[in-house]
Amino acid sequence: MNRKFTAALLAATLIVTALAGCNNTAENNTSGTSSSNASADTSSAAGALEKTNFNLGHLNSTAHLLGFVAKEEGYFEEEGLNVTLTLFSSAAELSTGLESDKLDVAFIGSVPSITFQSQGHDLTIFGGAMTNGHGYVIKPEFVKGLKKWDVSILKGRNVASVKNSVQDAELQILLKDKGIAIGKGADKVNIVYFDSQKDAYNALQNDSIDAVSAYSPYTSLAESQGYKIVYRCSEEPLLENQPCCRQVASTAALSKYPNAYKAFERALIKAYQFTQENQEQTVKDVKKYIDIDEALIKTEVYGGYGTSVPDPDKQGTVALKKSIVELGYTEDYDIDKLYNTDIYKEALESLIQENPDDKIYIQLKKHFDEFE
Repeated sequence: MNRKFTAALLAATLIVTALAGCNNTAENNTSGTSSSNASADTSSAAGALEKTNFNLGHLNSTAHLLGFVAKEEGYFEEEGLNVTLTLFSSAAELSTGLESDKLDVAFIGSVPSITFQSQGHDLTIFGGAMTNGHGYVIKPEFVKGLKKWDVSILKGRNVASVKNSVQDAELQILLKDKGIAIGKGADKVNIVYFDSQKDAYNALQNDSIDAVSAYSPYTSLAESQGYKIVYRCSEEPLLENQPCCRQVASTAALSKYPNAYKAFERALIKAYQFTQENQEQTVKDVKKYIDIDEALIKTEVYGGYGTSVPDPDKQGTVALKKSIVELGYTEDYDIDKLYNTDIYKEALESLIQENPDDKIYIQLKKHFDEFE
């Protein structure tokens, strides 16, 4: 068995500015349907909470649905936490928010998380948020008459992407595998960088841009608008089950508030369980933060192109680090010092103690034990 979530595991358990028109800004979102009242004191099953007010930073992606569901279904409150979700436009902004203590937790892509760590930022990965979920789309005129295509269709094209992003690293991995150089020319791929996914996607409206990187839900949104999908990373053997967004926090904060972070993790694990058993309500919860058609949300969340799982997936992230170091994307460093799997392990074990027969929790534990 390899490092991936196996098909059996996923089949058993699987059956993020918001986009233009979003009617709910995350900065002001403190609403949510509570499944139970918060603790009257500052304690929870995770132990005495060192702090109860948490600020969670996220991007305009369905990938971050665990935070949305934990908020809307009352799991944060159930764990004694008052969590405010705030929307950011880039990984760099999220990193700054953590280092300035404006954020307690951020969902940050695995590649920027790794590069920030390698550059000396004292940020620790302690959980997961999504696996896969990205790809590239192209204008339809470039695939006319073609019944099948792959990344080589980008040769001679101007491709919009985001520097220091998972999707950019994945593109470079695929191009390297095909022997395709980056640059201008008929046999090369010219990558044009933008500061955010939103900016890169909007650039597709310009005549000078032919294709664009896309994380969820932009891939499905683009397809609904007539663009063609070059590839989804989940369908590429080299990228299959690639760890995407990670839960990241200040190393010092994780050390100072261990019970609070354990309570946060318990809430996300509960949210994951909810997403596996309540598809319709999950989609509605996500729509409060990502205001697009519910059918597109369902495609991104339940279409098999990405999975939002709280497991830290350390082995997968370490393998990704090796790949991007080989690409020259970042310098090598000791990731073990900045990877905490104990919080997730203890949170999950505490939930299993309370629910010893819960199949989803048991499956999560089995995967964690094998791939920690």
